Amino acid sequence: MNKNVDVQKKNIEKKENSSMVVATFIKYFAYIVIFFGFLWFLVQFVLPLFQN
Repeated sequence: MNKNVDVQKKNIEKKENSSMVVATFIKYFAYIVIFFGFLWFLVQFVLPLFQN
């Protein structure tokens, strides 16, 4: 008995693009810095205007 079986072999490689990870980290870090800068601006300059 002779069986011809086609075996399909897949090689799955996990590709990590470290430059994309770093770019995403820098982007979200910039968002956080801008957000806290805006909050600091509100506390320092805008809120004292309403305390009178």
